[in-house]
Amino acid sequence: MANFTKKAIQQSFVKLLEERPLSKITVKDLVADCGINRNTFYYYFEDIPELIENMVEAEAQLIIQAYPTVEKFEDCLETVIDRGLKNKRAVLHIYHSSSREIFEHYMWRVCDHVIHAYVTSVLGERVIDESDRKVIESFLSSLAFGIVSNWLKNNMSDDIRDMFARLTVLKKEMVEQLLSQ
Repeated sequence: MANFTKKAIQQSFVKLLEERPLSKITVKDLVADCGINRNTFYYYFEDIPELIENMVEAEAQLIIQAYPTVEKFEDCLETVIDRGLKNKRAVLHIYHSSSREIFEHYMWRVCDHVIHAYVTSVLGERVIDESDRKVIESFLSSLAFGIVSNWLKNNMSDDIRDMFARLTVLKKEMVEQLLSQ
């Protein structure tokens, strides 16, 4: 029952985020929409920012668990984009809110995981200096984070799939070139 109530709170929150900005959502709105009392909300979450953190971390964890290895960067990216577009208004309301830092923290976590898994796949059996690997991963993670941030800043209106498809080709060539030096 506890898991059911927590999920119901999260679903109500997403529903409300699809309708209005985060700054216009209160605990009172959430409990009314969900059909619970305030004490029940506070049993699960300290406040709305904790609810956001819980939800964003859960999404990040789902993506990380779904892709323990990344041979094809595009597959993982498709999952991330599809999940974001599924609740586009909710994602944008969090991104354009005072809770943006929470969102970006977990976005970095996903980027770092995906890039690390991807570089591991590209390297295969090759061994490179650990500091070189860190530089490559940091560069690619920052690049991915920047592209996704720019996409969010532009209200997810760009065709990010085409951009990442081309970047994937360039990135693989770049990683191969960096490894050959």
